[in-house]
Amino acid sequence: MMNVLLVDDEPWVLEGLRTMVNWETHGFQVCGEALNGPDALKMIQELRPELVVTDINMPVLSGLELVEQSNKTLTRPPKFVILSGYDNFNYALTAMRHKVTEYLLKPIDEDEIGTILERVGRTIREELATEQNQSRVQFLFTNNLLNRFIQGEYNENLERQAVRSLDLEPGAKLTCVLIEAVPGTDDLRHRVREYFSKERDRSFLDSAGRVGVLLPVDVYSSARLEEIGLRMHRELSADLNRPVIITFSDSRDGIPSIRELYLQALEVVKCKRSHGKEGVFYYKYCKQPAGADDIFKEKIKQLIEKVLADDKDKIGCLVDELQAFFVSGLYSIEIAKSHIADLELTLCNRVAAKNGEPDALMKSMWEQYGSLTGIDNYPGLKKYVQALCLEAASLLSRLDLQNENNTIFHVIQYVEREYKNKLQLQDLAKHFHMNATYLGQLFKKETGKPFNEYLNEKRIEEAKSLLKRTQIKISEVALQVGYPNTDYFISKFKSSTGMLPSAYKHEAEKKQADQ
Repeated sequence: MMNVLLVDDEPWVLEGLRTMVNWETHGFQVCGEALNGPDALKMIQELRPELVVTDINMPVLSGLELVEQSNKTLTRPPKFVILSGYDNFNYALTAMRHKVTEYLLKPIDEDEIGTILERVGRTIREELATEQNQSRVQFLFTNNLLNRFIQGEYNENLERQAVRSLDLEPGAKLTCVLIEAVPGTDDLRHRVREYFSKERDRSFLDSAGRVGVLLPVDVYSSARLEEIGLRMHRELSADLNRPVIITFSDSRDGIPSIRELYLQALEVVKCKRSHGKEGVFYYKYCKQPAGADDIFKEKIKQLIEKVLADDKDKIGCLVDELQAFFVSGLYSIEIAKSHIADLELTLCNRVAAKNGEPDALMKSMWEQYGSLTGIDNYPGLKKYVQALCLEAASLLSRLDLQNENNTIFHVIQYVEREYKNKLQLQDLAKHFHMNATYLGQLFKKETGKPFNEYLNEKRIEEAKSLLKRTQIKISEVALQVGYPNTDYFISKFKSSTGMLPSAYKHEAEKKQADQ
């Protein structure tokens, strides 16, 4: 239905217009009535009717003056039908100069006004269809152009197109607003566009259906943007009956900054969605503080220490702190999960080092809480991390009790720590108060290898690691892994790997260069 506003200083005329004419038959509905020109002008600006039927002679602001003011102040003024009680050609001539659509004499004839409404309605629908088609074509071009920018494409030709089609200076200071209200639709874009209707349409839909708008900072002050953002969130949330996230980027100079501005707004959207939050958010208030990564690593380190100590009370407190740290900044759920995956690996390695079964630990976690990859919000992640740490703490505590009397386990741990020093089976046996022959038998049974073979393999593996990642001399490598005699080290290395240490180092460097 098209909206029509009725204007006349005589209440009985308004009543007659409202009741005499079957507006719906002609595709119209009465959206309001005004008894004078100033009220009518205000209602036109607020209600944006497609048609205004107005008396020509009214105090303060006449019908013709109402038409003139509307044409001056509105980008898309309504159609006007003028009502007059005087068959005066000068009135009609003035009305035509003001581009009045129809001129109708009182008293009103029902058939005559019906014919006029059919004619005016047809014109309005044709103009709306043409305007919508032009707007759609313009949007498709603008949307494609802006998506090329936000996906990282940039060249001088694209910048020239943006200057021309977006009506932007190359160095204009810009900001980006991004609206996520699942599911994003073109209807949502039109709704968002209404909040910035005084500006050139620079809206777009990104690949996930979010609505974005590129705005010149010199047109919108911070206070004005905040006001628009809050009103937009309030109205869209109520109308859509679903969570709405609205984010504003920082401001940057020039068209080349479009991608950075979009990514800032997108980063905040993803972060707040993963926190389960909705509202209006600003990138400048969400940026990570300096040294955030170091703070995080320290908190993870403290958490691991409490897991190893089986301090369940402190584990809960540290998980709460970790959650608060994530929520306070711009960590997306994916970044947070990558850090927790490292925590998983560390705890599994600790379990394996104590002769436990890390696979059984993770299987238990997946059965109870699902896998880490399937978590998509911070409350779920917190629950998972707390359960993981408590489960690992209990398991490691049980393994410590089991390993207290497992002497061979402590022997192997000792070898893993002291392989760089001079180690002999007899010295180990004396250190652990055991018979050397019996210790050798237990060691082979547990590891599958004689003591000397196990020790040499450990040293050679460490040597290979040093040769790959350092530039120290072969003789220094030999000393660092427990071979005071370089020639003996070279002999053992070649026996184990089939090549000299220098050749192994050269091959490792070549592989790195080729990558």
